[in-house]
Amino acid sequence: MQVPDFATLATAYGCVGLRCDRAEDVDATIEAAMAVDDQPVVVDFRVSQDAMVWPMVAAGTSNDDIQHARDVRPDFGEDE
Repeated sequence: MQVPDFATLATAYGCVGLRCDRAEDVDATIEAAMAVDDQPVVVDFRVSQDAMVWPMVAAGTSNDDIQHARDVRPDFGEDE
């Protein structure tokens, strides 16, 4: 069992909770999520710990620290 179980947690809060563990199930999982039009959907895509998934917000950091590649942040122009 994965902790936290986001799909079960989503269901407990009245959402549809989906989990995708295999690459070959990605399309079907997205289709299932898109078919729901009357409540929120949470999709838990499970990847290996060393997967480089982008864009990424590192654990424990602000969403303002989003990266779209290793150590590269998008330029939103707010430093001007």
